[in-house]
Amino acid sequence: MTEKRAKPITIGGIAIAPGERRVIDIPVAPMYTHDDLSISVQVVNGKLPGPTLFISAAIHGDEINGVEIVRRLLSHNSLKNMRGTLLAIPIVNVYGFLNHTRYLPDGRDLNRSFPGSAKGSLTGRVAHRFVEELVSKSTHGIDLHTGSRHRSNFPQIRADLDDEQTRQMTEAFGVPLAIDAKIRDGSLRECAGDIGIPVILYEAGEALRFEEMYIRAGVKGVINVMRCIGMLRKSRSRKPPTTPIISDQTTWVRAPESGILRTLVPLGAKVIKGQTIALVADPLGTTETAIEAPGAGVVIGRTNLPLVYEGDATFHIAHYGHKVSAVEKHVEQFQQDHHPDSVPDDPADVSNAPIA
Repeated sequence: MTEKRAKPITIGGIAIAPGERRVIDIPVAPMYTHDDLSISVQVVNGKLPGPTLFISAAIHGDEINGVEIVRRLLSHNSLKNMRGTLLAIPIVNVYGFLNHTRYLPDGRDLNRSFPGSAKGSLTGRVAHRFVEELVSKSTHGIDLHTGSRHRSNFPQIRADLDDEQTRQMTEAFGVPLAIDAKIRDGSLRECAGDIGIPVILYEAGEALRFEEMYIRAGVKGVINVMRCIGMLRKSRSRKPPTTPIISDQTTWVRAPESGILRTLVPLGAKVIKGQTIALVADPLGTTETAIEAPGAGVVIGRTNLPLVYEGDATFHIAHYGHKVSAVEKHVEQFQQDHHPDSVPDDPADVSNAPIA
C-alpha cells in the first residue's frame, strides 16, 4: 500500500508543497526609520507526513551560537530524506541581533513576553507574530540559547521533565547534563506548553561568541531529537546518545566582595563542598578572599569577566548528590566526543565547518 503524501504547510500566507524547501520572510513592526524588518524562516517540507519541528535561535539577540547551529543543520545531508516539516528560524530577535544586544529597542526581554499581543509593545508584537505564524503550527520545538554577555554555560538541556514527550526529547539530545527547570512566566516554553507543544531549551556557550565544541554538540543534538520523534531514520552508530543526568537543584555563587576575580575551576568541573573555586582580591594585592563551593556539584555556568562587585553572580553549580562522580565522567566523555579534532561515530553527523 502506498504511503500517504505530506500536505502543504502555509507560513506567512505562502503554501510550501511537500518536497519543497523555501525561505519565508515574516514581517514584524518596522523601525522608526521606516525600514522594514522580517523574521526569516527556512521551511523544509518533507515528502512524507510527520511531526513539525521548529528550531529557534537568537530570541536573545546577542546569543548567536544557535545561529550557526541552525545554519549547519540546514546543510545536513539527512534532511533530504526527512519526514514531516522543519521550521528553522536562526534569528528571532532581529532588532537585538543587529545591535548586539539581548533585548529589543523597547528594553523588554522577548523570552518574558510570550504569547504577546498584536496590539501590544514592540516586543509583544514580535512574540505574537512568532507564536501565530510558527510555534502554533508546530508539534515540537527546540530553542537555542547561550549564557549572557561575559558569562558561559556548559552544554545543558533545560526542560519541564514532568512531561513525557519533553523528557524523551531531553534524553535523546545527547548532552551529559539536564536541568529540570521551572517554567518562567512569559517564556516561550510556557507559551508552547500551554498549547500542548513540548519544547526543550539548549544552553551552551557565551553571548556574541561562536564556540566550536558547543556548536557541534548542538547540531548533533537536534539531529538526535529529529530521529527520536520520527523525522529521520535511526542512527547507524552502535553508540547511543549519552543519557543526561538530571538535576533539579542549582545554586548561584556570588562574590563576597568587590575586586579582581581569579577563577580556579573550568566549566564542567566537579566541585566539593568547601572547595575554593575562585579568589577575589583588591588591585593592590593587600586582601584576598576565597569563594567556596556551597555543596558538591558541577559547574554549569561561570562568569568570564575578572572584575566583580560584591553580590555579582560568579558561578552556577548544579547539584547531583551521589551521582556527581558519574556526571564528571559524562562530561569528560562529552568533551572528547565533541572536540573539533574528533571523528564522529556516524558519518551522517559530520557538520559543515564555519564559514571562513
